[in-house]
Amino acid sequence: MEFSDLKGMFAEVKTRMDAGIDRVRRDMANVRTGRATTGLLDSVQVEAYGSKMPINQVATLSIPEPSMMVAQPFDPSLMGAIEKAIRSSDLGLNPANDGKVIRIPIPSLTEERRKELSRHVHKQAEEGRNVVRQVRRDANDRLKKLLKEHKISEDDERKGLDQVQKMTDDHVKVIDELQKKKDQELLGR
Repeated sequence: MEFSDLKGMFAEVKTRMDAGIDRVRRDMANVRTGRATTGLLDSVQVEAYGSKMPINQVATLSIPEPSMMVAQPFDPSLMGAIEKAIRSSDLGLNPANDGKVIRIPIPSLTEERRKELSRHVHKQAEEGRNVVRQVRRDANDRLKKLLKEHKISEDDERKGLDQVQKMTDDHVKVIDELQKKKDQELLGR
């Protein structure tokens, strides 16, 4: 195996690690900081027509006021399923249904809720770090396999392992910074 093939592997590793960071970014964007945004419900999946669908595909979401969201189902028969999906999401929201629309009040964040959301952010960051570590593990296994098959030298393997570790450290550092920034938004520290 030539070093150009290793470069291709490193490019793939970087792409997969970047995808892990993008997911953490998206997940953290959905953690509310006291204001209503329709993005808050992006992760909510509704059981509809025999499968799970994103809430924005079964209802129109709007924000009539800063602390209130409204979901208007395209199909009124899905009202209960939408309400159940919102309630069972770990967003801490308590929707109320008036027969036509589902009102979702966004409670102001208490100190306890801020800490709970901070813990949730830490959990998301850890999941992101685990994705990055899994990519590292896959890359390291591939390098060791290439060495065993005599397709690369021991020096190339060592350089490859160092390169993968450096990429891992850089990506974990970005995730740590995202977590720290979100904590600052939530806790004001």
